[in-house]
Amino acid sequence: KTVTVERGDLVVKVTATGQLQPVTQVDVGTEVSGTIDEVLVDFNDRVTKGQVLARLDPDTFQAKKRQAEAALTLALAGVKEAEATAIETANKLRRVQDLIAKRMSSQEELDTAAGAARRAEAALAVAKAKVEQAQAQLDADSRTLVKSEIRSPIDGTVLKRQVEPGQTVAASLQTPVLFTLAEDLTQMELNVAVDEADVGQVAAGLKAEFTVDAYPNRRFPATITQVRYAPETVNGVVTYAALLSLENDDLSLRPGMTATAEILAREVDDVLLVPNTALRFSPPSANKTAKADNGGLVGMLLPRRPPSSRAATPKESKSGKGARVWVPREGQPVAIPVATGATDGNLTEILSGDLEPGT
Repeated sequence: KTVTVERGDLVVKVTATGQLQPVTQVDVGTEVSGTIDEVLVDFNDRVTKGQVLARLDPDTFQAKKRQAEAALTLALAGVKEAEATAIETANKLRRVQDLIAKRMSSQEELDTAAGAARRAEAALAVAKAKVEQAQAQLDADSRTLVKSEIRSPIDGTVLKRQVEPGQTVAASLQTPVLFTLAEDLTQMELNVAVDEADVGQVAAGLKAEFTVDAYPNRRFPATITQVRYAPETVNGVVTYAALLSLENDDLSLRPGMTATAEILAREVDDVLLVPNTALRFSPPSANKTAKADNGGLVGMLLPRRPPSSRAATPKESKSGKGARVWVPREGQPVAIPVATGATDGNLTEILSGDLEPGT
């Protein structure tokens, strides 16, 4: 079989598969343990930032808050008592000092009054510290009561609801995930795995198109935003993750869909093109000649005939970059060394070699 060398345009594409996912996806959990009292949202519901998604039974948290309020009240009363004692001991110390000045009191009474005044000041400081401690506990219990209402951290859509009323959740070791929210389903991204042999042709900013099984006759445009350096090895196959941004205004695409993307890696215009099969072709006569050249008893004893100028030798096949095509001349195939460039899997660009359009 023969084919005519032609000039044309070549588009190099890299194929990769991956899954669609929202640009921003948040798992919402609970920081406190308890029993779910009510769930206020369901799958696909639109929620706003701060909206209550679910509530835990608040009775336990309210009781702890009331206990903390009582402890704060008691601590404030202790401060008043300590202040009164401090004022009383300070006044007594001043009276003793006046009596000492009039030589109507002993030094021992002065020392006793001074010690009592210092102890009263220390007791006042302790009482004030207890007030701060009680206030901190009240703040913590109030915050826990607020956390019993699970609120949305973003504006988005509920993708998953993993909780039901009456369910007990424990946040002691790991925060349980109750809801999964997607911020904006009109802006999504495609995470594809690019083979290590193709990653050198892929870079941020390249255009791509992809298809999904749900819409086999529709091609969606996308743009590469990131090619990650971290490798991913699965069953000995090394790939690199590439992120493609896309628009999903009609919400036809859904998170988790498997997509096959064709990344436009390179475009070359008006170049010489030959089929890849021509580069892999080797005439049967050349194979037989190679086998005969391996020798044998007869081949060792008899002189060999010089090779024809039309026949390809191993040295000729290694010229250039090692690629060659065969051209029929006078009924015999002749090897033409060539240097190859880009390929799309079917056609290959010829950079140099004794080939012209129409050959």
